[in-house]
Amino acid sequence: MGPAVLPTSSAPAASSAGYRGRFAPSPTGDLHAGSLLAAFGSWLLAHAAGGEWWVRIEDVDGPREVAGAADRQLAALAAFGLASDAPVVRQSGRDVIYQRALDQLLADGRAFTCHCSRTDLVATGGIHRHCVASATRPDPAIRLRVDEGTRIDFIDGIQGPQSQDVAIEVGDFVLKRADGCWAYQLAVVVDDADQGITDVVRGADLLDSTPRQILLQRALRLPTPRYAHLPLVLDPEGRKLSKSDAAQPVNPGDPLPALRRAWAALGQAAHALAGATRVADLLVAARTSFQPDRIPRGVAPPPALHNRDFTIPD
Repeated sequence: MGPAVLPTSSAPAASSAGYRGRFAPSPTGDLHAGSLLAAFGSWLLAHAAGGEWWVRIEDVDGPREVAGAADRQLAALAAFGLASDAPVVRQSGRDVIYQRALDQLLADGRAFTCHCSRTDLVATGGIHRHCVASATRPDPAIRLRVDEGTRIDFIDGIQGPQSQDVAIEVGDFVLKRADGCWAYQLAVVVDDADQGITDVVRGADLLDSTPRQILLQRALRLPTPRYAHLPLVLDPEGRKLSKSDAAQPVNPGDPLPALRRAWAALGQAAHALAGATRVADLLVAARTSFQPDRIPRGVAPPPALHNRDFTIPD
């Protein structure tokens, strides 16, 4: 087996007793109520632990990226007073570190090239257990080999005990796509280790990705952070906001109403923020009054479609 992937950034690694969290949006659109909830919740938990909160732009999926979205996301975070404790990192400039991790997995026999298309895998519901490619691709994907019986168990800080048979439920998963883009699973694992992230706090829509990431951390001999998955904000029809007409951008020109709604969705007492008339005052009150054990499991109340507090005026 080769050496473990070592951090390459100049940022100091977090100590084993410290806390370093992060918010890592993909620039596929502007911040909406659900992404603000993830940002605010992860920010609160980091500061409640006396730790750091970093921002990373996960922009490795070029075909889905919306021009200018990353800069608008960062501007919105600034308007909401959610400042990163370290310079913002963009995944699009980190090909070298991802390639190093991929080369290690290939050398260890943990990864393999795959010519299968989505059509080839229809019969197995998209789950890859062995190659059944009908044709050879000029640029095959690269997958992580998942052995039979691979079960990952972990305790989520909010959602409780979790278990997944990765071989049955996911199969051999993609690390680098046939179009040349890095897969989310590889990039996020390498970045979290490289940045010394100790605590990953994000929306519950990513809960089922966590076993894959833990498995990949083990394959690369990297530390596994603690995980906590916040409740999802769904629209009135029960759909995730990013896939819904309710996914209107939050209004950075009037941040207080959106922050109050995110606070309520995190299960916190509304009266704690009652006297705040400025963002800075609200954040001070939130840090003082925040009670992590009040965060609900499952889903948060949906934003009203007519609520202008969550939209940018035409």
